[in-house]
Amino acid sequence: MTRADRTNVAGLIPAYFEEEHVQEVARRALAQLDHVLVLDDGSTDRTSEEARKAGAEVLRHAKNQGKGAAIKTGFKELTGRGFEYVLILDGDGQHLPEEIPGFIEEANRSGAAFVVGNRMADTRKMPIVRRMTNRFMSAQISGLCGQPVPDSQCGFRMIHRDVIAHLYCESNNYEYETEMLLIASREGFRVAAVPVSTVYGEEKSKIHPVRDTVRFFQLIARYKKKRG
Repeated sequence: MTRADRTNVAGLIPAYFEEEHVQEVARRALAQLDHVLVLDDGSTDRTSEEARKAGAEVLRHAKNQGKGAAIKTGFKELTGRGFEYVLILDGDGQHLPEEIPGFIEEANRSGAAFVVGNRMADTRKMPIVRRMTNRFMSAQISGLCGQPVPDSQCGFRMIHRDVIAHLYCESNNYEYETEMLLIASREGFRVAAVPVSTVYGEEKSKIHPVRDTVRFFQLIARYKKKRG
């Protein structure tokens, strides 16, 4: 596997109504990587304009399709240009771009084709309900993956193009981030974890607590059935 560095790892920021934070996130990401793509998932605010101010490339969905769909559009665009890895981080400031080198170092050290952030090593800043939910969901996902995934709900992750080739499934919303792990594991790829910071500010989660929880359990049931 090709050694990762700032020239062959492309940043991907799926964004939806992130005009307040995306410029800073993209600017800081560009300090770590040579190329950053912001995928505006149909925002009607200034998300695209603010991302361009930072020097990021911007692609835009004409209408909102879901975070998973935005990630897949970014995957197709970036792997089509020959990038070896795609590093995904959110546009709301919850993922620190300064921690990107840790993903590159872990991929090069371990040879893992999928590196996911792990916030669970230090959960002091994580709300207790979210902490308990993450631990429960990660235990479920680890069991289905057949390998430890300490923070399956962390969207901060770096993925090799060999894995991405398998990730064009039907999920288009937040459950897609979970399904990535399940597919990668099913295809025999190792998932490694790297410690990342827990950051919560004034941003509002776009996860719908009922709808997206139902989708998560439907996904789990589907993969349990496949294993059976």
